Order: sequence, then structure tokens, then C-alpha cells
Amino acid sequence: MKYLRQIILSLLLLAGSYSQAQIVVEAGNAKSLLEALDKANVQNADSASKRLYVFIPDGVYDLGEQALTPILGHNIALIGQSMEGTIIVNAPKVENEGIGKTATLLNRGFGTYVQDLTLQNALDYYHSGAAGRAVCWQDKGNYTIFKRVRMLSYQDTYYSHSEECYHYFEDSEIHGTVDFICGAGDVYFNRCLIVTEKRNADGHGSDVIVAPRTSTTQWGYVFDHCTIRNDVSTYHLARGWHTNPRCVWLNTTLETPEKLLPTRFDDRGMRTVNSYFKEYNTRDLQGRIISPKTNVLTLVCNDERNTVETIMTDEEAKQYTPKNVFPKWRPEKQTRTLEKKSTRLRRKYLSL
Repeated sequence: MKYLRQIILSLLLLAGSYSQAQIVVEAGNAKSLLEALDKANVQNADSASKRLYVFIPDGVYDLGEQALTPILGHNIALIGQSMEGTIIVNAPKVENEGIGKTATLLNRGFGTYVQDLTLQNALDYYHSGAAGRAVCWQDKGNYTIFKRVRMLSYQDTYYSHSEECYHYFEDSEIHGTVDFICGAGDVYFNRCLIVTEKRNADGHGSDVIVAPRTSTTQWGYVFDHCTIRNDVSTYHLARGWHTNPRCVWLNTTLETPEKLLPTRFDDRGMRTVNSYFKEYNTRDLQGRIISPKTNVLTLVCNDERNTVETIMTDEEAKQYTPKNVFPKWRPEKQTRTLEKKSTRLRRKYLSL
């Protein structure tokens, strides 16, 4: 019956009212998913290709130990049936851990759109020794949009690899422990849930959410009206990776304010003290502003020191809008259009 449903859906989509092409994955079939991605990569190899939708029904798509499954084509949309129900997961061997080795999906395409699914890297983090770098999404492309996407891992969960890139998250969820949002470029996180997991299996240790290495772009990582959920380990908002890291937190809600460490940002840079870290109007669950009036830090790396103020002024905060961060690209508007088209595709599938 399910095979007949797939055939009927494919024929309907082929003859349907959509001007764009669609590929439908067999529910819960990892091989079918991989075949769909291969087909999409070939079909949309040209950067001028029209939008191609890959619909992924609810189910667990277990890629096993396979890592770096590529998205090479352009203007590809990966559309799950639901954020909690559509799960793409891999589990690399611990001995193969590494930020550039383990990604569940590796994006090299421009204009990739991802909606309503979960990416999980199930590397055995708590038995990985000193490091357990397990990436869900490594992005070497540009202009990627995530809408209601959940990423589950521990270290280096999301990695924006390219030095000059522009990406956008909306209503998404990212879990991790150490530097679990890391990399370069300008990335805007709009209304996202950030979840810190236990640093160690026994709950000891502290987490770091962000590790930027901003170099050629202007804004870095921007978190706007996000929520941080934390149950066990204490945490810092960010620490500098290298070059000129930039990260700002605007109107953030902390579910457990007592878990945020007193310095708020880690003052120990990995390879730089030139970090632009800012916070504005952080709130508790009751909506009360809990940002201090001032938070002066002395950033330290080897023999270098840099004293900075991390509390942002009203005028500074006003500059951090999607329109300013992306003057030639309006992802928040594009997302609304893509979501409507994706919803029609999902309804067509569910009506069969």
C-alpha cells in the first residue's frame, strides 16, 4: 500500500499545479533519502536552477556511520513532515570524530532551504575522551535558511564553515555542550530555542554556546528574541575562536538565569582577544530585564589582554536587524513564501 501511495503521489506532483519540481522520499527509508539527494544534486547542479522540493515524510532516516552526506545542488528545499517526527541521524565512530569529518549533512549549495525536520549526530559523545566534535550541519554554501529545524548533538552541532557566508534561522532549536554553534560569516538566529546539555555524563563541567571566528563579514552571530534552556551544567554565552569574533544576544530569555556564569562571556580566548561580544535586554521567564547595567571583561589569550564592555546601548541594538545584516537578501520574507509552498506540498501528501 505504501508503495502505491508513493507512485500516486509522484504522478500527482508531476501533473500538479506546481511550477517547481518535487521529489518524495519513501517514509523511513534512508536509502531512498540518499537517492533523492543524489538526484537533487544532479538536477540542480546549475546555480540558476529553479527551486526543487524534496519532501521527507515522518520517520527515522538512519545513515549509520556515514558522514558528510552532501548537498551539492542549488536552490534545494528539504521539507520534513514535522520537526519532531522527521529525523535524519548518523553515528560516526568515536575514533573518526572531528569538526570536518562527522557532519550528518554537508551543504555546498546556494539557496538551500530546510524546514520541519530534525538532524541528529549520535556520535558517542560521553565516551569520546577529550573531544567529541559531532556536527549535524556543516555549511560550505551560502544563503541557507532554516525554518523549524532541530539539531541534536553535543560539540560543534552547527558549523558555518565559509569565511564569507550569510545564513538565517527562524523558530528552530539547537542543542549542545561545547562551542555548539561555531564558525564564520553572518548568521541570524530569530526566535530560536538554544538548549545546553550536560557537559559530562555526571553533570560536571561548564558549557559554551557560541565560538565564532568572524573574519571578513560585518555582523557575526546575531541572536534575536531567542530562549536559552538549561537544566544541569553552567554555561557561557560565547568565547572567541580566532580572528575577530562577533556575537550579540538581543532580548534573550533565560529559563534558568542562575546557570549563566558571572562573566557571561568566557574571558579566555582560544586564539584571540579581539572579540566583539554584546548583550542587550536579557530577561527572565517573568519578562524582567536581568542584564546588568555594565559588564566589563578583560579578555585574555597568552600574553595579550583586551578590556571590553559587553552591555550594548540602545543605539547599538537598533542596528541589528535582518535588513541591516542582509542588505541584499531578505530571508525573513523569503521564508514566508517558501513555507507556504512547502505547506501545500505536505498537505498534498497527507491527503492521499
